[in-house]
Amino acid sequence: MIHVICTITIAPGRRDDFIAEFNGIVPEVLAEQGCIEYGPTVDVDTGIERQAPLEDSVVVIVEKWESLDDLKAHLVAPHMNAYRERVKDMVENGHLRITQPA
Repeated sequence: MIHVICTITIAPGRRDDFIAEFNGIVPEVLAEQGCIEYGPTVDVDTGIERQAPLEDSVVVIVEKWESLDDLKAHLVAPHMNAYRERVKDMVENGHLRITQPA
């Protein structure tokens, strides 16, 4: 199993637009071969002392895939290319952390 944590910094005032656009592709992605979990998350104020500072401009995508090949196929899927084009002006930067169970 492959875990993906994608941290995306969103342009000011565009977080809701980004999340709406992202949620539009979730059903297509969940239907892809090997997709176990796929969804956006945002910071929640918990009052837990060790929690990192809250960031209103960050969306964290949590993904689980059956295999690395499934993830690689997802990254080049036509609906993902179209999605990236639609959100390019909303995204300031982003990075992936790809892990596997230890």
